[in-house]
Amino acid sequence: MQKFLNIKGTAAAAFQGNQLVSLNGLKTIRAATATATDTLLQYEDGSTTTIVTAAQTDFNVQVQLQNAVEAALQTSWTNPVYDVTLVLTPTSVVNA
Repeated sequence: MQKFLNIKGTAAAAFQGNQLVSLNGLKTIRAATATATDTLLQYEDGSTTTIVTAAQTDFNVQVQLQNAVEAALQTSWTNPVYDVTLVLTPTSVVNA
């Protein structure tokens, strides 16, 4: 079953205003510090989705993403996309 977060927000140079992010094979969600601007979603295949925002406060973006993943995975298989509007607007969402 495929599941995705739909990251929503205001369009910016490297972010069109919404972006599907796969939850399949997700291994960890982390930010280097409580005030980091990059939140990393790391996958079993070695790829990483990086969500860039303004500086976090007490890991608030990381925690919000973790809660959204938990909620998304609890939804029915007929609801593959779970919308989430982050507390800080993304300026970039990149998978590499």
